[in-house]
Amino acid sequence: MTQAQDFTKIMQDMVGAFPVDTTAFEGAFKNSAALGDKMSKVALTAAEKSNEISTKWTKETLAKLSAVSAVKTEPADYSKALTEFASSTAEMASENLAAFAEIAKKVQAETVELMLAAGKDITEETNAAVNKATADVTKAAKAATK
Repeated sequence: MTQAQDFTKIMQDMVGAFPVDTTAFEGAFKNSAALGDKMSKVALTAAEKSNEISTKWTKETLAKLSAVSAVKTEPADYSKALTEFASSTAEMASENLAAFAEIAKKVQAETVELMLAAGKDITEETNAAVNKATADVTKAAKAATK
């Protein structure tokens, strides 16, 4: 049987022969983490506000439903209570859906703002990295021709 060759030393030598500046990777990671943090805050704030609207809507609906389910003295009062409940429910639905739409609009605006800012940062970092790499390659090429 033959033994498998240990590639650890070969890989170490190969990686050592091509030194890599990891500051660009570190910067990209930090920027990505910061963007993720900001996006999470936007999403969590929207979820919290949506939950508040849903809770309020549910409480109001249950309060109005108790008036419908109460015992009435006249049969016509049941119809009147049900009509009032349907009317108020439709009004609440309209108000709450408008509130949800406002949350969605705010999330969209904040997301676009964050993405534009991130794009600008990425462009600046890319330009700096390309300029540095160009300078390093030029320097290495000059050194090799001497």
